[in-house]
Amino acid sequence: MSVSQYRADDGVAVIEMDNPPVNGLGHELRQEIVAGIDRANGDEAIRAIVLIGGPKAFSGGADIREFNTPKATAEPHLNTVIEVIEESAKPVIAAISGACMGGGLELALGCHYRVALADAQIALPEVKLGLLPGGGGTQRFPRVVGVETALNMIVSGTIVPADKLKDTALFDEIADGDLAAAATAFARKAADKGGAHPRVRDLPLTLDNPDGFFGFARNTVRAAAGPFPAPLNCLEAVAAGVYASTFDKGLAEERRLFAELIESDESKALRHAFFGERAAAKIPDVPSDTPTRDIRKAAVIGAGTMGGGITMNFLNAGIPVTILEMKQEALDKGLATVRKNYERSMKKGRLTEAQVEERMGLITPTLEYADLGDADIVIEAVFEDMDVKKQVFETLDEVMKEGAILATNTSTLDVDKIAAFTKRPQDVVGTHFFSPANVMRLLEVVRGEKTAKDVLATIMTLAKKIRKVAVVSGVCDGFIGNRMLNKYVAEAMAAVHEGATPDQIDKAVEKWGLAMGPFRMGDLAGNDVMWYIRKRHYEENPDMPRQVIADRLCEQGRFGQKTGKGWYDYPDGRTPKVDPEVTKLIEDYRKEAGIEPRKIPDAEIVERLIFALVNEGARILEEGIAQRASDIDMVYLNGYGFPLHRGGPMLYADTVGLFKVVRRMRRFAENPFTDSEFWRPAPLLVKLSGEGKTLTGSA
Repeated sequence: MSVSQYRADDGVAVIEMDNPPVNGLGHELRQEIVAGIDRANGDEAIRAIVLIGGPKAFSGGADIREFNTPKATAEPHLNTVIEVIEESAKPVIAAISGACMGGGLELALGCHYRVALADAQIALPEVKLGLLPGGGGTQRFPRVVGVETALNMIVSGTIVPADKLKDTALFDEIADGDLAAAATAFARKAADKGGAHPRVRDLPLTLDNPDGFFGFARNTVRAAAGPFPAPLNCLEAVAAGVYASTFDKGLAEERRLFAELIESDESKALRHAFFGERAAAKIPDVPSDTPTRDIRKAAVIGAGTMGGGITMNFLNAGIPVTILEMKQEALDKGLATVRKNYERSMKKGRLTEAQVEERMGLITPTLEYADLGDADIVIEAVFEDMDVKKQVFETLDEVMKEGAILATNTSTLDVDKIAAFTKRPQDVVGTHFFSPANVMRLLEVVRGEKTAKDVLATIMTLAKKIRKVAVVSGVCDGFIGNRMLNKYVAEAMAAVHEGATPDQIDKAVEKWGLAMGPFRMGDLAGNDVMWYIRKRHYEENPDMPRQVIADRLCEQGRFGQKTGKGWYDYPDGRTPKVDPEVTKLIEDYRKEAGIEPRKIPDAEIVERLIFALVNEGARILEEGIAQRASDIDMVYLNGYGFPLHRGGPMLYADTVGLFKVVRRMRRFAENPFTDSEFWRPAPLLVKLSGEGKTLTGSA
């Protein structure tokens, strides 16, 4: 099947790229562009060539469907295509509309002339995948827009409308109206000129005081790049073009720096996140064409922190929300908090006053369940107690219209039991938002045994509309994220019993890259939340190890920031300070238990906590609770502050090597302070390790 069309238009050959959705430069399209250029050059009736895309995209760059396949580097690769265009005896004009990004922009830079619509989107965003433009972008782009503009765009990956670059040498004409007609008219004029056709590679690349410019830029980029090497490599590639004696030497340095990045762990992590996010939206047994239910109006039960945050997601998407509370005081407080959040955004210039009022105008507050009945979806955000959920869902079953989706925001409870409280379990689904719900990107979608496929399809579509990364989980205690977190926290507590301090553990994992250590996180979320869950677990499994110190902390009312004291003291309400009272609590327990504390190295702490996530994640995967390893990583990258440059716990395990991970787990099982049964490596890890394979399928 062809991915381009070739036609002749009164002496002008038009090669129209047609590789939906964004004219990705896959192998077939690269072949057809070269074939079209050769065909035009072999036809005496053709005087010029126009390369054009569609209204939405000239080309969005590499075809992501070919990543990690032999086709990605098969000849003709992009650099070869550009060489063919530059060597064309007849002028080649790029006609640019929509997205012109990455390899698409590099392709356009290889053409002799460029005609664009003013709103075409121009970018070299490879840095966001931990890479640099590898098709000559770092060498050609500075030659047409200037070194400073090019460097800023390449290092940041920023998208800029063509109109903002109209006064540069990037464009020969900004067209108004019919792009194809404008480009073919320009092509005829270019053919009439005769002589050699201009090539971007032949333009001079000069810069006043390059040493001073790049010295300052290196310091700035290094400070902003953090653990990621790509921004600095982008800078060095641009610098190579300035310092190199020839274009080809600069191009060779670009390719060397590109090859260095593509093998880096950081780039692999970014690419894993990019593809993992897209894979998470796919449910194997729910086809992409599954009909969805219309969501024109939503309802939220609970106006507290979580309910208010969930409500804001719908308001931001223009969906009206009826919000229910049991008492007027709680309702008023919740609405005031939503308004305050929007007004804070207004002060930062992110919203106008009119937008704030428009969103607040979409809220209908109520104290009556009957007022929720006409909503297309209702999400409860009430207390995490099965008896409370039972009352809510039995009532919803009575008042909600037929076909409405009944969603629970539970973070740990059995969605199938909740669904059984209704006569329509097919309409019940878990929608576990993460706090603050109006900020956090993750939405854990919990699929009950009887959840209908069209309900799942609807929630996945809705998630995209409210700008969430939706990951499907099966039903189990804690689902994906909190089930793993439970083991992570338990291992942190085991380390405290053994000799570490909460402060040491937090600092160790934060230095490694986590946004927040387990004890700071507990104080922020509320230690009483995990205490409530632990007590339920103790009742369900009387033989399970007790987290004695954590329990005693909560018995003293030290629930965290909200009470001013938790694992830390919070004299200003926000900043954690080591509290001697907690130190004494820990030391007293050790004496009572006859524990002689030992100094635990930070590296061991990190391994124990991260590998606890890995082992439980592997069990979740083999049980089918998660669909794929990358789904688990998307949960942790988007909901738990896992460092992006590590790619998630499952990819990190692959990076370390499963053989080493399994050996370390067996060592941890010998520690009397840890749960030896838990540290038995998951069968999936043992199997993959023995076969030399990985959890994520990465090389």
